[in-house]
Amino acid sequence: MADKRKVIPMDELVNTDKNMYELTNAAIHRAEQISMTGNDNNEEVEGKIISKAIGEIVTGEVDYEFKR
Repeated sequence: MADKRKVIPMDELVNTDKNMYELTNAAIHRAEQISMTGNDNNEEVEGKIISKAIGEIVTGEVDYEFKR
């Protein structure tokens, strides 16, 4: 079985009540943040930064807010 840090939590993604457009934008911006910081977590996800970003957003590990 795959390491949970390396995969998108599909069950949570499918069952989320979040707006998919906002979720996508939040994941893009979070992936950019992860990439720019160059922290040690990049190695544990083997460069799959977008997967990590989506996982963080969907699971609520990272919150986001859009200013309108």
